[in-house]
Amino acid sequence: MDSVSQRPDLRPNRVAVLSVHTSPLAQPGTGDAGGMNVYVLQTALQLARRGTEVEIFTRATASNLPPVQEAGPGVLVRNVVAGPFEGLDKHDLPTQLCPFTAEVLRQEARHLPGYYDLVHSHYWLSGQVGWLARDRWRVPLVHTAHTLAAVKNAALADGDCPEPLTREIGEKQVIAEADRLVANTADEARQLVELYGAEPERIDVVPPGADLTRYQPGDKAEARAALGLAADEQVVAFVGRIQPLKAPDVLVRAAAEVLHTDPTHKLRVLIVGGPSGTGLERPDALIELAAALGIADRVTFMPPQPPDRLVLVYRAADLVAVPSYNESFGLVAIEAQASGTPVLAADVGGLGTAVRHGESGLLVPGHRTPDWAGALSYLLDDPERLRRMSGRAVEHAANFSWEHTADGLLASYSAALTDFRAERAGLGAGRITGGSNALRADVREWVPGERTNLEPNQARSRALWRRRMGARR
Repeated sequence: MDSVSQRPDLRPNRVAVLSVHTSPLAQPGTGDAGGMNVYVLQTALQLARRGTEVEIFTRATASNLPPVQEAGPGVLVRNVVAGPFEGLDKHDLPTQLCPFTAEVLRQEARHLPGYYDLVHSHYWLSGQVGWLARDRWRVPLVHTAHTLAAVKNAALADGDCPEPLTREIGEKQVIAEADRLVANTADEARQLVELYGAEPERIDVVPPGADLTRYQPGDKAEARAALGLAADEQVVAFVGRIQPLKAPDVLVRAAAEVLHTDPTHKLRVLIVGGPSGTGLERPDALIELAAALGIADRVTFMPPQPPDRLVLVYRAADLVAVPSYNESFGLVAIEAQASGTPVLAADVGGLGTAVRHGESGLLVPGHRTPDWAGALSYLLDDPERLRRMSGRAVEHAANFSWEHTADGLLASYSAALTDFRAERAGLGAGRITGGSNALRADVREWVPGERTNLEPNQARSRALWRRRMGARR
């Protein structure tokens, strides 16, 4: 097969995808598994259908996992042994990046040079591995952050632990080194520029999607019967990891206020997920909160559900709540709307894109209990409003599919490969003999409405130097 540099469309034949801290085959809703797992798997499947093979490298978390699993036609998941199988969360994983990276490099070394055309890393831990693989294999690196430490730390829930400085430093390094950055929304792209000094021209905004063939409207009564929920209650569902960042307590407190105001209200709160992150420190905290507020009999807990059951949760609910303190996008919001259920969400991060305020749901500024209780009552007390929103929710969600996401990723890959080929062809010795001044001519700091030549930041200079020296070797 021709090398990618000789193909006019510059589409990669094979991509190495790095997802160090969580496997795309893991069940979302517990541990560190969440929307990123869904994103990595679904985009890989779509890329493979377009002729780009994908190999996903992730850390093995069980001794009985095979070295390689086929996730679908053209998609392999490689379970890399790096550290103990259990007992590590993502905050412990920087200590295991060396063995993980070594195995990734060994896997490529078993093939002829040029086996992978491009590296796509997800989350900063993977980016640290990705930039070394990029340098070794002489291929471009595309990076998706999914969440950013500086953004999370600026909007912490009460009592939650801030992200460590080591993560923020690591993110800055990866953002400087990556050939292209994929942001979920324009808001995230702005954060990459303003908080991390990313170059705007190297950022591609590619919204995530949902499996629109699975998440579709269906019979509410059948869904409730399948889940054991009463037909005559108003159900508000929360789907996700139970931790302070996702803020399920905001929903429980708001529901308690609604029920205290009107004890006859047939309100049922459905919590679907498992403890994760700092939520593991007090795994029963939400159960205890519901009891303390006197609504334990109105709150139902369910474990994380596979997709064929999760769609029943969305269909059974009158409303899905996404009260997170930060979301880079919010896949649950799109999946719920695609299933015909309006969404009540916090007006943070990508949720402003995922939910069309006043049409497919409501966005609540902040996390004050009275505001959320008022929004719940506003929607639940007007069934006709909910019915109208249900139809508009489906229409809005139709704009977000994994097919669209894959198209956007391929465009980003093409840009990365084009720029990489140009650098290899045109940035040889003649361009680099000018030393540091030659580098400064290409390094610019962006401010809104203005482009000026300024001193380069150290990390970006190093990234440019690495790429150019790679072209000379």
